[in-house]
Amino acid sequence: MKKICSFIICSFIIFSSIVIGSAYSYAAEGNSELAPEAKSAILIERDTGSILYEKNSHEKLPPASMTKVMTMLLIMQAIDKGTLSWNEKVRTSEYAASMGGSQIFLEPGEEMTVEQMLKGIAIGSANDAAVAMAEKIAGSEESFVAMMNKEAKALGLKDTHFQNTTGLPVKDHYSSAYDMAIMAKELLKYEKITKFTGTYEDYLRENTDKKFWLVNTNKLVKFYPGVDGLKTGFTNEAKFCLTATAKKNNMRVIAVVFGAPSTKVRNAQVSKMLDFAFSQYVTHPLYKSGQSLGEVKVSKGEKKYIHAVTSEPISVLTKRGEKSDNIVKTKTFRKNLKAPIHKGDIVGTLTVQKDGKVLVKSDLVAKENVKSAGWWKLFKRSFGLFTQN
Repeated sequence: MKKICSFIICSFIIFSSIVIGSAYSYAAEGNSELAPEAKSAILIERDTGSILYEKNSHEKLPPASMTKVMTMLLIMQAIDKGTLSWNEKVRTSEYAASMGGSQIFLEPGEEMTVEQMLKGIAIGSANDAAVAMAEKIAGSEESFVAMMNKEAKALGLKDTHFQNTTGLPVKDHYSSAYDMAIMAKELLKYEKITKFTGTYEDYLRENTDKKFWLVNTNKLVKFYPGVDGLKTGFTNEAKFCLTATAKKNNMRVIAVVFGAPSTKVRNAQVSKMLDFAFSQYVTHPLYKSGQSLGEVKVSKGEKKYIHAVTSEPISVLTKRGEKSDNIVKTKTFRKNLKAPIHKGDIVGTLTVQKDGKVLVKSDLVAKENVKSAGWWKLFKRSFGLFTQN
């Protein structure tokens, strides 16, 4: 009876995931010994989202500073949309400067660039920088938290609710290993993030007498080849947590551990999960992120067509020794698109299938902005239609 229940639960998880066909078979074959001392854990391949291993992956637990995965995601989204720039100055409020825990000791009124603040968050897990960035983007931490929860809902996360940007202990603030892996998957669409999360040590305030040394809280960045992120976490309640990512050859994986008893155990179990992924599976790239897969017609715009590009790297995952043939790729473009169109807007879908099973389903997005055409341009365009032979 237990086996039947396990099968039903696992099947439900896979059906709700992006990778419908392969996740169950891989997860079912995962070794239960990979993370024996963690409260929950999950291992996924980034491009396909395939679940390679899981343990209590939907259990709601305090994420501690792994919360900042979502904080960093919203920062990267703002930069990508152009509402925030790398060199833009961010002023520190009294409230942001008052944050306890990990910090870069920002003073009230102190200014740093977005890039410097993100460096503090990604490398040093700075709570003060996280709140300063939240206030910059949304006006207040409360408004930014509302954005975090809205994004979690948009990603289809069922086990997550945020109350702050930092992960400092507070009631009704929780996530799960599965949800954290999906957040990390989304964050890694922005390839520049690993420039920060993959840096072991750096400095802030370099040209002042308050030069501040940053050392990455994720020691695997230095000691496990290929690891370049993403975020650690610790509180007395959460214990030792880590959302890690590593890339070898063409394959990037994400490993999440909640509630390990020590840093040493946490790192050892994540390392074991990464070893398992790289020794047992192979990723076969199909498309790079940002690759154009066609043009979509736009009505009433300054341009008649817009390039539909991949929103993330697209790959197929196999076990070592398996073939990656019989792959069918289907592009579907949206109809009746009307200007204005913004860069990053969803304009289509790419579906990858093998032997009738959906392996990947990913959004195709607009490569650039398309403004609405003025009445004179629309008139000339219409007139041109009437005068064609």
